[in-house]
Amino acid sequence: MNAHTHLYSGLAPLGMPAPKPPPENFVQILERVWWRLDRALDAASLRASARLYIAEALLSGTTTLIDHHESPVLIDGSLDILANAAQELGIRLVTCYGATERNGGLEEARAGLAECARFIRDNDSPLVRGMVGLHASFTVSDETLREAGALARELGVGVHVHVAEDAADVADAVQRGYAGVLERLMELDALPEGSILAHGVHLTPCQVRRADEAGLWLVQNPRSNEGNGVGYASNLGASKHVALGTDGYPADMAVELEALARLAKVNDDAIDEEGRVSRAEAGRALAGALWGKPLDGDVVSNGDGALPTEVVVDGGVVVKDGKLVRADIEEIRADAATQAAGLWERMIAL
Repeated sequence: MNAHTHLYSGLAPLGMPAPKPPPENFVQILERVWWRLDRALDAASLRASARLYIAEALLSGTTTLIDHHESPVLIDGSLDILANAAQELGIRLVTCYGATERNGGLEEARAGLAECARFIRDNDSPLVRGMVGLHASFTVSDETLREAGALARELGVGVHVHVAEDAADVADAVQRGYAGVLERLMELDALPEGSILAHGVHLTPCQVRRADEAGLWLVQNPRSNEGNGVGYASNLGASKHVALGTDGYPADMAVELEALARLAKVNDDAIDEEGRVSRAEAGRALAGALWGKPLDGDVVSNGDGALPTEVVVDGGVVVKDGKLVRADIEEIRADAATQAAGLWERMIAL
């Protein structure tokens, strides 16, 4: 169970160009890498990215992905591309469009919210669910936050949003007159019960407890937080509802758990093996809450090796003898390589 990721980043390992000049902080990483990548996406590259990420997730034994998507020049219909890839390969997927004002202001944010609403109303895949998405509070106005919360309540879903990933998010909320990021989101009614807060690196223990009491889920992303240099989420132990995500890193959750163990030790976090297991159990509980039932039809069998020999999702076999059942991994990888080349050209040109 991967409780927070980005399918649109699936092609990144295939030679994504290094930013020039090199970023010196988290916001510059977003501006020079990920916000350029998402603006370069078209339908074909997004489909290839999703199929590659999903295929490799299944082969590693991950049966459920909670995705947070952005493609500013391809908003309308983008969630269908992701849902179709999930249905084709047989993985469970929760997706949303992360509304933002960072390119086109309020109009862009409303287009993102409209894509969430359209998808939630139209989606008929038993393997796919939708949420309302927000990129991060520092990229949206109070008006967008209010509209996102109202829409989520109207549709009966939660909001999936990045929260306090970096200190810049906290500073922005304070500059706007709020005590912090969580307080801003809650005061503007942007977080219905069941919403997902990704990261929480710079939340205080008091804020984490408040989120827990409000019925909100937190998702820790150790490898990504380390890679982006934003710090370690040391206060999440104050909540009983903390799942594990990868934030776009490969969806091998055993590797993510190993990273959690290593980084917890380095940062003097008292989380032990039982605590790390609870992160995985929380992910399963989160998925069960989103589908409204225990996901007993999802089974992973490892045999005698490290990689799964069989993966069953919703009662259907999707990996058998260590190979995809519904698709050819070599075809998926070849298409990904072709689409990546064009994506990097467009990205460099931005």
